[in-house]
Amino acid sequence: MVKSHGKKQRAKNRSRRTGAAHASAAANAVHRHEPLPDMAVLEDLPHRAGRELDAELAARLVAACRGRCQPCQRTLAKKLRTEQRPTLVALAAAIYATLPSPGFVASPTTRAWAPLARAGKTDPAAAAEALASVEAMDDASASDLLEDALDHWAMGGASAEEIADMVKVVPGAPPRQRPADPMDAFRKAGVKVVTLDDLDLGDVDTYHLAPNYGVTLMKTTTPDDQPMPMLVLYPETEGAGIEDLEARTDWEHWGLHGMPDMDPRWRVRARIADRSLRGLVHVGPDGEDDIELWRAAETVSLPEHWWDLLDRVQHVLVAGPVKTPEDPGALQSAGDAGELLAVVARVAFT
Repeated sequence: MVKSHGKKQRAKNRSRRTGAAHASAAANAVHRHEPLPDMAVLEDLPHRAGRELDAELAARLVAACRGRCQPCQRTLAKKLRTEQRPTLVALAAAIYATLPSPGFVASPTTRAWAPLARAGKTDPAAAAEALASVEAMDDASASDLLEDALDHWAMGGASAEEIADMVKVVPGAPPRQRPADPMDAFRKAGVKVVTLDDLDLGDVDTYHLAPNYGVTLMKTTTPDDQPMPMLVLYPETEGAGIEDLEARTDWEHWGLHGMPDMDPRWRVRARIADRSLRGLVHVGPDGEDDIELWRAAETVSLPEHWWDLLDRVQHVLVAGPVKTPEDPGALQSAGDAGELLAVVARVAFT
């Protein structure tokens, strides 16, 4: 029993932050998280340079991250850092060897190491150097690299077939929670509900059946004063607005201070050929788009300075909705009213 008020509060905060039961959070209990993801893909990475990996340890750590269990994460991450640097390299390389850039949110350690990981895909010498550099890191640097990689693994895992399009969700991982289907109330009342899936109409474009948004290009700065591209959403069809975004996304309420969380499953699609934005989507557990908030109605090439920033940062701060996009004070007003949601999304170039 936790007697101290301070300890109670810390346990409560830990429980809320990690998702663990209050008793487990208070005791910092170590336990297993099921199901464990299949980490066989790590064995195929050249960055292991022939060294033995502990795939079970990696699977347990990733499962703990997906279960938001901070006590298990700390214990397993420490074991990985101190005893299994080759496995740490494999976990990190599965992410950063496939991304064109580690992104602005990555630590300086990861930003410096990522080019070695990318080069190691085709160059055995670079792969061996990537491993050697991690083995030579002090604990703080290794911790930074592992934390950055686990931020991606917490959202999904690598598949051997689509490792170049990280991050995917391993089958069996906990599904993203969605608000209850309002049609369930009718079903419980005995009313027959017919959906598009029931009609079996084949490939139907459902984009215009849900509320849609428009976007306004903006720029912002990160807490360390680095420039970053930004998209501001505004309602374009009936039903679009704060209530719709709250129901269809898990974006956090944002008051224009600090940075919202990054979610790599939210993608801003950009086309290199004409330097245009194509849409804003959420990628579901099957790797397919399951939410589409905005789709470009026509091709418009972006201003050169904005495209160059997008190419360099590889992430976009997405915020909304604002009621009147032409009003320069609309964003601040929405933030002050507590009616602004935001997320940092990845850029997917095609």
